[in-house]
Amino acid sequence: MNILSFLTELLYSGLGNLASYLAAHVLLCLLPAFYIAGAMTALIPKETVTRFLGRNTPKYISYPASALAGFLLAVCSCTVIPLFAGIYKKGAGLGPAITFLFVAPAINILALVYTGGVIGMDLAIARLVLSLAFGIGIGIIMALLFQRADAEHDAATDAMFAGQAAMRRVAVVFLLVLVTLLVAGTFQFDFLKQTYGEFTLPIQGMDTFQDSLVRLVPFDPARGEEGITAQGAILIGMLALIGIASWKGIENIFDGFNAWTWISMALVGLTLLVAALGMTPRANGLTIGFTGKFFGVLLSVIALGWLLKTKLTEDETRDFLWESWKFVKQIFPLLIVGVFVVGIIRELIQPEWIQALAGQNTLLGNFIGVVFGVFMYFPTLVEVPIAQMFLSLGMHRGPLLAYLISDPELSLQSILITATIIGRFKAWVYVGWVALFSTLAGLIYGAWVDGTSMGLVSLYLVIFIGLLSGALWLVNRHNIQKMAIAH
Repeated sequence: MNILSFLTELLYSGLGNLASYLAAHVLLCLLPAFYIAGAMTALIPKETVTRFLGRNTPKYISYPASALAGFLLAVCSCTVIPLFAGIYKKGAGLGPAITFLFVAPAINILALVYTGGVIGMDLAIARLVLSLAFGIGIGIIMALLFQRADAEHDAATDAMFAGQAAMRRVAVVFLLVLVTLLVAGTFQFDFLKQTYGEFTLPIQGMDTFQDSLVRLVPFDPARGEEGITAQGAILIGMLALIGIASWKGIENIFDGFNAWTWISMALVGLTLLVAALGMTPRANGLTIGFTGKFFGVLLSVIALGWLLKTKLTEDETRDFLWESWKFVKQIFPLLIVGVFVVGIIRELIQPEWIQALAGQNTLLGNFIGVVFGVFMYFPTLVEVPIAQMFLSLGMHRGPLLAYLISDPELSLQSILITATIIGRFKAWVYVGWVALFSTLAGLIYGAWVDGTSMGLVSLYLVIFIGLLSGALWLVNRHNIQKMAIAH
């Protein structure tokens, strides 16, 4: 293979991964998340956030609250980013915000149940318990390490959002409907997946179009690759139209609403409905299926449109659209770059390397599991069959757990985006702690799998926690002395 053909193959892999991601995951999970983040920033008073998640809220309230919020939402690592940005911008302390960022994708209830059924309930329980403990632990560590920066951030949010009135009841309802839209579009309940009726549009050539897409973007389901369907290609085109309309209608929204503003909103609603339909290309046309997901999205879109039109004030609507658009501009370009690069790296990394690198429960083997979690990111639930594939190729169950904990947390695109929200240095410190704790989780669980007694495993964990607590006590004491000198 010459250099040109090799580079072309890498380019196709990156573009194919990007197209698959845009078609399958942006609309029904990421787009509602952007709107939820925008609504949180525009409609929730700072005091409401800081009451539960603020840096001065007692730790026994703020950290369980952030963990519970993450558990209830149970979103993937890309979807959680706009939500994390929303609560952090609105005044959440760095520690509780980081806990939310870690926990939400790590303990996705569907992924945990799936993990237990496919790989083993012992691994699922270890994933749940260690993710909760480490998510809260990493949040506390980050808050201690960056006390001064956290205080400055808190003061900045005071300046930005001080003096807001109490949250209106209609704003609460609006947020709940947005969350309902996210749940209806992403949760894999049987009643949402079931088709309740269908008809066939006499559009010739859709099956040929589908076959052409498969040839253009070949994929291997065993590696978690998804390819592009005819419906996905249609959705990518509609996503581009949403971008153009939003740029024309929301970029200068403080100059007033225009026709493009409402066109962009109508396109969003229409595209979400198209994404929720079942579409099957056939020789005689395109079969459209009305799924439970479609009806859930339809009711949510109608309710949101009615609330925007009749209940929210013009200022609330303007602020909601502007804040959502700001999150899109900040996050979406980095997401595209990250997904494209992951597609290229996935082509370079061979699963067969697993047996040689992570076949034993060693420090290196567990760290390799973490590295695979960074560069072989897969959408929620897809990481489970991939983990099963790794297991069949010879990966030890210890490094496998390290992979399963790090995969939802440390995808390349989420690292890039997190750095723009909290700063590069904080982001890489967070990455370091996640990598360390994921490696440690794999080592501890792997030692137990290999026959080490629970007592000895617990002793290892207690020693590590003791050393870490001592180091953090010294850091906290140093920070208090510096702040006392400064004042």
